[in-house]
Amino acid sequence: LCAAVLLKDMKLLDVKLGQLPTWLAMRDFTPGGIVGAIRRGYDRYYSKYIDVRKGGLGGISMVLAGYVVVSYIWSYSHLKHDRHRKYH
Repeated sequence: LCAAVLLKDMKLLDVKLGQLPTWLAMRDFTPGGIVGAIRRGYDRYYSKYIDVRKGGLGGISMVLAGYVVVSYIWSYSHLKHDRHRKYH
């Protein structure tokens, strides 16, 4: 027997495209809910990649890659402006 999982309790990857608007409407978008979601994501990431017995460079390299992407996005307008400037 397969127990049906409520749409509210489903993970994002398990939600079908037609159910996505309903699933998003059930999320908690209050400041406390957003902070709680970020905290749960951090705890899941930490327990999976950082707090392990035989750790590798995987978790740290993902944080570093994320930092590089975010810093590039923040400085993109400056880089775009410099790209069109002539150096002479």
